[in-house]
Amino acid sequence: MRGGEKVLEALCEMYPDADIFTHVYDPDNVSEIIRSHNVFTTFISRLPFAKKLYKLYLPFMPLALELLDLNNYDLIISSESGPAKGIIPGPGATHICYCHSPMRYIWDHYHVYHKSAGFMSRLLMPLMSHYLRQWDAVSAARTDVFVANSSHVANRIKKYYRRNAVVIHPPVAVEDFSKVDKSELGDFYLWAGELVAYKRPDILVEAFNQSGKKLVVIGDGPELKKLKVVAKENIQFLGKVDFNKLKWHFSRCKALIFPGEEDFGIIPVEVLASGRPVIGLAKGGLLDIVDDQEVGQLFPDASVSCLQHSIDLFEQDLSKFEDRCIQRSKKFTKDIFVSKFSEVVRKAMS
Repeated sequence: MRGGEKVLEALCEMYPDADIFTHVYDPDNVSEIIRSHNVFTTFISRLPFAKKLYKLYLPFMPLALELLDLNNYDLIISSESGPAKGIIPGPGATHICYCHSPMRYIWDHYHVYHKSAGFMSRLLMPLMSHYLRQWDAVSAARTDVFVANSSHVANRIKKYYRRNAVVIHPPVAVEDFSKVDKSELGDFYLWAGELVAYKRPDILVEAFNQSGKKLVVIGDGPELKKLKVVAKENIQFLGKVDFNKLKWHFSRCKALIFPGEEDFGIIPVEVLASGRPVIGLAKGGLLDIVDDQEVGQLFPDASVSCLQHSIDLFEQDLSKFEDRCIQRSKKFTKDIFVSKFSEVVRKAMS
């Protein structure tokens, strides 16, 4: 139940009779709201170890999508950060794509993924990505309306698909979070999420190695083992934690550190809803969330020196951010998402 699934859950509540089509379905890992719908899978789900190794079957996903028979539907909503929009709608259907991101691993982040891939993946990626880029660009024409989850993603849709997109931020359950009294605040900075290369945990660890300030890292991923080797004692790795422990850290950290370029960023919104500010890279979807000097501190480049300088500026006046954080988070509620998305559907169907 990550950001994409939260969007799907909101769409399920908007359309309680809708059917769901997906490549792979694990009912144990989704909410009751999603499980209450009819869910149909493509042939990908019948391939070996599909629930865990579905990413390896990416080259077959365009074919799997095009084999789906969706002729009985007058409204089709695709929710994707991959190839889901590549379905073939009926001639009378309206197809709205909620795009979390054009496939970053074949477009603007291709070289990042290629460098960090294993030997066989590096050999196969050039040919596979060339084919997928052509199919991805062509399949964009099958969408009547694009909705992007941030201004950053809307710009990338314009760049790669030559299409305009309406920006509607994903729904965030800000009501699940709350601030604590100042006396309960900790003396640590926080990083939370999946430890992958493009999120730049490397500059995070290096910056705190140099400063000696206390850092708590929540989450795991392919970079975890490497980071643990180089991290000093002031950096604590907690791995995956339950929701209550996550909320505890959100509400008590000095600030969330967000050094990577993201499509949007649900965790920064959740931290703001906990009354704490964000120190992040001034690129990507974070610019829709954090105004510099309002609810956090932004730095221009993903470098150790820029991050350290931003933390130093932040510590000059910690109190100035506190009252604005929760108010900013209220821009991203589910009610706002439902209202804006319903209006897009109404206009598209008319």
